[in-house]
Order: sequence, then C-alpha cells, then structure tokens
Amino acid sequence: MRPSHAAPASADAGVYLSRRSGGGLGDADSLTPRMRRRRAFTLVLLTLLVPGSAQLVAGRRGLGRFALRVWASLATLAVLVAVVFMLSQSLAIGMLGRGWVLTVLQWLLAGFAVLWAVLFVDAWRLGRPGTLLLTTRRWLTGVTAALLVVTSGGLVYAASSVGAGRDAMNALFQGNEAVGAVKGRYNILMLGADSGRDRVGTRPDSIQLVSIDADTGSAVTFGFSRDTENINFRPGSTMARLMPEGWNCGDECLLNGLYTWAQDNAAKFPPGTANPGVLATREAVEALSGLDIQYYVMIDLRGFKKMVDAVGGLDINVKYRTPIGGGTSPIVGWIEPGEQHLDGFHALWYARSRQGSTNYERMARQRCVMTAMADQLDPQTVLVRFQKIAGASSGLIQTDLPQSELGRFADLAMKTRQHPIRGVNFVPPLMKPWDYDATLVTSTVQNTIKASEQAAAAKGKTSSASKTASAKPKVRKKKPAAQPGTAVQDPNKAAGNAAENDLSSVCSAAS
Repeated sequence: MRPSHAAPASADAGVYLSRRSGGGLGDADSLTPRMRRRRAFTLVLLTLLVPGSAQLVAGRRGLGRFALRVWASLATLAVLVAVVFMLSQSLAIGMLGRGWVLTVLQWLLAGFAVLWAVLFVDAWRLGRPGTLLLTTRRWLTGVTAALLVVTSGGLVYAASSVGAGRDAMNALFQGNEAVGAVKGRYNILMLGADSGRDRVGTRPDSIQLVSIDADTGSAVTFGFSRDTENINFRPGSTMARLMPEGWNCGDECLLNGLYTWAQDNAAKFPPGTANPGVLATREAVEALSGLDIQYYVMIDLRGFKKMVDAVGGLDINVKYRTPIGGGTSPIVGWIEPGEQHLDGFHALWYARSRQGSTNYERMARQRCVMTAMADQLDPQTVLVRFQKIAGASSGLIQTDLPQSELGRFADLAMKTRQHPIRGVNFVPPLMKPWDYDATLVTSTVQNTIKASEQAAAAKGKTSSASKTASAKPKVRKKKPAAQPGTAVQDPNKAAGNAAENDLSSVCSAAS
C-alpha cells in the first residue's frame, strides 16, 4: 500500500508537484490555459499591492525577501513622517525642509522606482507569457506596462520634484544664522525689486515691513513710500557710520535710492556683507519704524509673473480701470474693474502700471497682489504645483532666512491665516514722505501693533468662551440700543487708518 503523500505515477504528477510548490503559482507547465491566465495576472497584481510577494510565491525567494524588507522599511518611514506631521506640522516641515533630507528622500524614491520596475518585469516573466494564448499575452503585457508607468513613473516624477525643491531651497535659503524673536515678534522686511529696462540698477519699488506675533501669528504690515526722505540712522549702525548726517539731500536721497547707493559703494561696507543694498534699506526701515528686523525677503517684480503663472493666477477685486502700458509706451489694453483672475502678465502690469495713478496707489496695488499671493498659496496648491513653483522661484526670490527656520515660519504662516492682517501705509494724508514727524511714525507702529495684539488676545478669549458656552443652554440677551451720536470704537483706529482706508479703496484680494 502506497503512502498517502506519494506522487502518482501517471500524468497527474505535474498537478501534484504544482500544488506542492505553491498552490498553483510556482509552476505553470501543468495548469489549464484558464489557470495559467489567472496565475500570470495574479503575480502582476501581487507586485502592485505588495512588491516582492510575487517572487516569494513563484520561486525567486531571495529577491522577494529583499523587496519586502525595502517595502516595509519605506512604509514604516512614511507612517512615522505622517505621525510627526499630525503631532507637529512645524517639526515635519522643518525636517523635510533640510537639503540633505531631501537628497536622501530623492534617492530613496528613485531607488525604489527602479526596484519596482524590476519586480514588475520579473513578475511578467514568472507569469510565463510564452505559455499563454496570444490575446492573453497582449493583455498581460499591456497591464504590466501600464502599472509600471503608474508606479515607477510616478516615483520618478516624485523624485524629480523633490530634487527640484531641494535645489530651489538650497539656492533660496542661504542664511546660516537663526535669529530669535524680539519682544515676542518677528519683523520681516519685504522688498519688491524693480529692475526694468527703464531703471538704472535695481531699486526696491515696494517696501513693506511685516511684524508677526511669535505666539499667535497675528500680523501687521507697514508700507513705506519709496519717496521717503530725511532718514537719520540709529546710532551704532553701519549706515550711521557711513552717513553720520543721515540720508538727507532732498529729492536725490529717496528711500529706494539707498539700495543703489549701497551697491555702488559696496567696498565701504564691512567685509562679508552679502548684500549692501539690503543692509542699507533694512537699517533705514529700522530707523523709521523703531523695530528690529530679523530677516528680509526680496522679490523681483519682473520675475514675479513666473510665480503667478506657477500658482495658477491670482484673484483680485479691482476697483479702478488700470492701463496696460502707458508712459513711454502706448496703452495696449486695460484691466477692468471687478473680480478678476489675473495671470502673471496681467498681475505684473496691475502691480507696476504708472499711467494715471500716484505712487501711493501703486503701493496699494502691489500690496493687494502680495496679499492675494499669500492668501491663495495654500498647501494644496503647493503640492499640486510644487515643481512649477520651485522652478519659478529660482532667481526670483532672495532671503536670509535659514532652512532651519522653515518649520517655525510655516507654523506661523498657518496661524497668520486665522487672523485679519492689519496694515498702515505711511503716505498722505497720514504723513508727507518728504516732510514728516519721525515720532508719529514710531508711535503709529507701536499703537498698531498693540491694537493687533489686543485683538488677537480677545479672539483667543472669545474662542475659549464659545467652546465653554457650547455645552450650556444659550440664553438670548437683548442688545442695548445705541445712543444717538455714538459709535462702536475700533481698537485699531489710529492715525494711520485714514491712509489705510484710502488705499484699500484701490483694490483688494478677492475672497
């Protein structure tokens, strides 16, 4: 009597061996055409779901074990990054914002793309296409090729995007020293540089100081006219040493002219000064505002249109008809009033158009464009258009913000979006840039910051109170009638609000 596990001596031996070697996936010789088709497609689908599993069940166990270990390691790493991101977005962004981390990530993605492609080709081979019917073979080859393109091709694209982002960040964030908050605030100088063909050298056409609360993220912007004169620098500053009498020579000594002067006299600045023009402008704005500036960001207005196109355009509520062209060139078109979706070309013209408008109106339009960019550059847009944005930012933006601070400022940016951005522009009727009281500027800055902090604190208390009250029955209270001749007082109503309201009538970022 034969043992129960012995193989039959007939043609059934092939089926027996197939079952003993892996349930029908290890050997295709003795299977029916239908089972061969099922086996071949199963191996390819296994490679899609769990890379390396097809090799394990079909005989190439060494390659299968290696692929499974790599797959498990990458999946674990992805889960850890996701957990860190949920616990602390700033920490996750800070980690992924380091150049060396992005380099490692790029090589991991590229390496696994190659490995996955090898696994798909091997799974196709293990499916024994030569034993399949012609139609089945064509379908198997087509499905394998499509999955290979989607998986490995997608990873190659992701690796390319990571590499572009790394190169852009390495070129952009060249600062080495992180600077802490001063009196609980970060003050960042925003410069819109205009290096057009009709200009001699590069000059900051738009000068904004953004002051951000380091805890709440509430932000205030202060706009300084490029025509501001009579600037006396802080004692002990570099510019006070170079210009002890100040930048005081009438119409020839305007705020935006400091940049050109400093670049032309770079040899007079301390050794190692990366950008004398930025240093001179920074110290001038520090003297005007009374605030210490930690970082700067300078955007080239000519290259700005590339960034607008990269993010898909900007939505702006235009209040007045704005010409395209004018001055030394003919007017070739108009940007009409109303809610407009502007591409890069039109957004740049809207920010720079001079015909029929004052410099102060141009300041308002430039601020609208920058605000629209900040409001509409959300995380989803960045992810979808990451490679275009990274490519557009090359040579467009300069800053001394170090990569190590990316996480902190990404967290601040998300907090800032939760608060209204207050702002004051130091232009008529608030002040005459050529004849002003310096104490009015510094006091307005302090009063506006104080009002912003009070509003953020009140919002925090209201939010806490609403959470507490949500668990209690709501009781309606009758509001007291307003007395004749009285009005509700806005805590931010300072001297600068007249100028701010004047400029806000020019345009606004569309909601």
